[in-house]
Amino acid sequence: MDRRTFLKAGAAAGAAFAVSGTRTFASEGDSSVDVLITEPLGTIAPEVYGHFTEHLGAVVYDGIWVGEGSKIPNTGGIRTALIERLRQIAAPMVRWPGGCFADSYDWADGTGTRSKRPARAGFWGDEPNSFGTSEFVRFCRLSQAEPYLAANVRSLPALALDHWIEYCNAPADSSVLGRQRAQDGSPEPFNVRYWGIGNESWGCGGNFRPEEYGEEFRRFTTWLPHYGEKPLQLIGSGPSADDLDWTRRFFESTFSGKRALSPKVMAGWSVHYYTWDLARGRTHDWDAAKGDALKFDVVDWYELLREGDRLESYLRQHWEIMAEHDPSHHIKLVVDEYGPWYRPGTALDPSHTLGQQVTLRDALLTALTLDTFNRHPDKVSIAACAQLVNCLNSLFFAHEDKFIVTPNFYIFEMYKTHQGGRAVRAEFSAPRVHYTRDGAAADLWGLQGSASMNGQTLTLTAVNPDVNSARETAIFVRDAQIASGKATILSATDLHAHNTFENPDGVHSRTMNVSAGGREVRFTFPAASVTQLSLQLT
Repeated sequence: MDRRTFLKAGAAAGAAFAVSGTRTFASEGDSSVDVLITEPLGTIAPEVYGHFTEHLGAVVYDGIWVGEGSKIPNTGGIRTALIERLRQIAAPMVRWPGGCFADSYDWADGTGTRSKRPARAGFWGDEPNSFGTSEFVRFCRLSQAEPYLAANVRSLPALALDHWIEYCNAPADSSVLGRQRAQDGSPEPFNVRYWGIGNESWGCGGNFRPEEYGEEFRRFTTWLPHYGEKPLQLIGSGPSADDLDWTRRFFESTFSGKRALSPKVMAGWSVHYYTWDLARGRTHDWDAAKGDALKFDVVDWYELLREGDRLESYLRQHWEIMAEHDPSHHIKLVVDEYGPWYRPGTALDPSHTLGQQVTLRDALLTALTLDTFNRHPDKVSIAACAQLVNCLNSLFFAHEDKFIVTPNFYIFEMYKTHQGGRAVRAEFSAPRVHYTRDGAAADLWGLQGSASMNGQTLTLTAVNPDVNSARETAIFVRDAQIASGKATILSATDLHAHNTFENPDGVHSRTMNVSAGGREVRFTFPAASVTQLSLQLT
């Protein structure tokens, strides 16, 4: 196999036709998907389709915030095109202000008259504080998303969190900080429910040991002010990837012994998972360990997807440890930073700190990650793709008056019908993909995805990672008849396909009708593709 091969144009073509049948399992074709709609897995929380923004490079300034006096179309200073696109994908939640920035940020600096706010030195550079809490919540409201705030545990006292909650949620007629919020232009309470207690407290968020962070968590969450009817959803700063020791030691020190807290104090346990292309081996040099966003071969393609697929086993392992001290599983997993992370050099503009190009490969990785969350609706309650704009794995790139979507945007548009759906068991069967890595044989699954029901609509999403072979697949739906269907496909003839300001439509989805009738549909999943099948059942 040519390790720098391009896809053949013919492999990208999808085809579908109906086959009626009453068999218990589909078997025709080289692959099959059996959807068992009477075996629910749980409800897919809409918040699993959330996003992450940090005061980093041009994520906020130029990405989200352009200013009220800008010639760029804006709604109260917020880029209008971004608002419209977030509504298009039904974005349910946005996490802010970090990231590592959160633990060097004083929320009070971003309040009051904008022209009088102090400029500060932030974690990633100078911070003018033009975009603060009220601007962020307004951005969320305009986008029809819920705000998720990350508190500063490393460098602010616990009292600062109390005050921030009061500023956000207290009625204006009964609170000093509520009145301040009203003076800032928001008379009605923000009613922010989601609060992260620190960020990556094992690293940039304080370099704590698990037991030390446990003490900080106790201090920051004891007797927090409460306003409104809905309780606060407090999210603990959990581990990176497979650091099971962090989870085990935090839960042991916090939820056991004479001074044990009730697990009910915490709604979620954050896990961060960034995927690196490690086909060339691990190193302590971060940038050297990472692959390139654009210069990759077929082996790099498969290795990135294989690394990304590890997340599912990590979630299971953390879940098992959490069960030792929270057997009723009140605390859910929160994956509020995920995505690929490449070495520098492919940003569309120098202002895009940590910016990187987003290709078809990244779209497949994002899709398989969302499918992982869909298969575990009982475990994962919130997730946030890192990051929304002008950064890692972004859905959007913007600079001045230029604004485009990346292949990831189409993934979230295709998958939005899973939100709030009832996940059901789907069994995928396909030949494995075989390749050679550093002289040794390696392989990867040949077709994988997830399924959910929303009323009489079945949404089936699937990733075909094979760069050479389309998957002719028999899809069988047990206990239902298929009346009609549509398919939306994201694929390209070039593995490295991506969008730029000069060529904004290099990668985009396409939709086609699926002829259907009976219990079975035959569909060909194109090589190197993500597909959403929407089937109307009777």
